[in-house]
Amino acid sequence: MEKVLKITTLKDTASDFAFWSTKSPIERLEAVELLRQQFFSLNKDVQPRLQRVCRVIKQA
Repeated sequence: MEKVLKITTLKDTASDFAFWSTKSPIERLEAVELLRQQFFSLNKDVQPRLQRVCRVIKQA
């Protein structure tokens, strides 16, 4: 696999928004799920689940 480096400016980010605006919500969710699966396959020490967040609030 060949590594590719592309240097852009902040003005070029509008094209990403335009691209994803043309996709349906289902296609966007499928893309997120694909990225999530790729991340977890590369990072074996991370469990593929949502984090549980607990906060202790002391009331006066």
